[in-house]
Formats: sequence, structure tokens, C-alpha cells
Amino acid sequence: MHEEVIMKNRDLAYCERVIKQHSKSFYYAFSQLPKQDRLAVYAIYAFCRMCDDAVDEEQGSIDQIQRELDHFKRGKVVDHPVWRALAWVHERYEINTDFYDEQIEGQRMDLMFKQPETFETLVTYCEKVAASVGGMLLPILSHEVDAQRYAQARRLGVAMQLTNILRDVGEDYRDLQRIYLPRQMMAHYGVTETQIAQGQVTNGFKQLFEALAAEAETRYKQFRDELSHYKREARLPVCLSATVYGEILNVIREHHYDSLSQRHVVPRSRKQALYRKEKHKVGG
Repeated sequence: MHEEVIMKNRDLAYCERVIKQHSKSFYYAFSQLPKQDRLAVYAIYAFCRMCDDAVDEEQGSIDQIQRELDHFKRGKVVDHPVWRALAWVHERYEINTDFYDEQIEGQRMDLMFKQPETFETLVTYCEKVAASVGGMLLPILSHEVDAQRYAQARRLGVAMQLTNILRDVGEDYRDLQRIYLPRQMMAHYGVTETQIAQGQVTNGFKQLFEALAAEAETRYKQFRDELSHYKREARLPVCLSATVYGEILNVIREHHYDSLSQRHVVPRSRKQALYRKEKHKVGG
């Protein structure tokens, strides 16, 4: 039993290191949760990160994760810190494993990437890779787990993924040769691949940015309007994660919409100010 406790602590510490390394914003927000809830969130994040990293390797890697997930559903836990941590999570929360499948499906869309044709196509992608995360986290963060609450959590996931896309336009093109901006919207606003490649922040790009930012900000607001359905102790961390992510859009605006030549983040001092503001609002 003592050895099992040591192994569990090591596995959960591994997951904490993953989120701390790859998403300081999420780590900063969810570190405010009670211990069991925050460790569960870290494990979910580590799974999603494992899927994301697999896409950067090869088809076989994401296929391997799918096989391991199939084993997990049958009660067979693969000898890996993330899977052991997820087993610990599932002993404490009722999480629908279909959301794990959806996450993998979204990552496959990246593996066989095709630029979205329409905004609706982009939202479908966002629902796979990000809204699925909201579905995984909901049983940890809320006592109310029903279709309406899942829809709320999924809207927040889409908002965050749209923010990611707007933040990483230049980086995605340089590093991955990918453009997530919908073709139809680019054509409508007169934005070309050449302009993105050359880092040209045109008026059309600014208008396209604002169109997608408005979609994200509408969803952030819808989420905030229903915050009372979350556990009291989860409201501040969840609201803070949404607020910090939404603030990325303002940081990009302050830098003249240039997400083509640089990747913008919310400075730590600003996160702390947002934390104080949200704590006053939410009463955490």
C-alpha cells in the first residue's frame, strides 16, 4: 500500500509538471482549486498534452494512444504516469470516456490537416480538440452534470481554441505550414497566404481578427453568465482561466494585431491583477 501511494504521488506530480511547463495560464488558474480537484485537472491536461505531442511525431503514436485508451475503457491501465493518474481520477469522478475519443479525433484532424473552408468547419475542429476538454473537466468542477452544463463547458472550450488560433497565426504558419483561419473568411476580408507568410498585418487581417475574436468573446460572456452552476470553490479558478485567456485577445490588440511575427502572452503582473479583480467579483 505504501508503494502504491508513492507511485500515485509520482504520477500526479508528473502530470503537474506537464501543465506547469506547457500552460502557465491554466496552471496559475487551476492551482487555486482544492487539492483533489486540481490534481484531477492536471491529469486531464496531461492526457490532452500527450495526444497533442503524439501528432507532432507520427500516425503510429496517436494510434497507440487510441489502443491504450481502448484498454483503459476495459479496465486495463497501461504502465504510464498519465494513464495511472487517469485511473486515480476515474475512481473519484464520473467522466465520460467518449470525450477522450473526441480529443483523439480532433488531433487526427491536425495530423491530416486541411485548412477549414468555413467558420462552421473551424468550430467543428475546435469542438473536437478543445470543447472535449470542457466535457472531461465538468464532473470535476461542477455538481451539475447535464446536457445544458456540458454545452456551457463546450462553448468555453471553443472560445479558448479560437483564442489559441488567433494568437498563433504566424507561429502555426512558420512552424507547421498550417492556416486555421477559414478560407471563406480570408477571401471575404482580402487576407492572403502571402500576407501571412510575410507577416503583413493589413486592415483586412485586423477585421478578420475582430470577427473571430467576437465569436470567442460572445462565448466567454455566455460562460460567465452561467458561472453559478459550478462548485463554489471552482468558480474563481474557472473564471480566472477564461478571463486570462480572453485577455490574450486584448494583448494582441495592444500590439497592433501582430500575431503574425510574434506570439503574445498575458504578463504575470497582469494575471495577478486579473486574479484580484476576479476574486472580488466571484468572491473566491
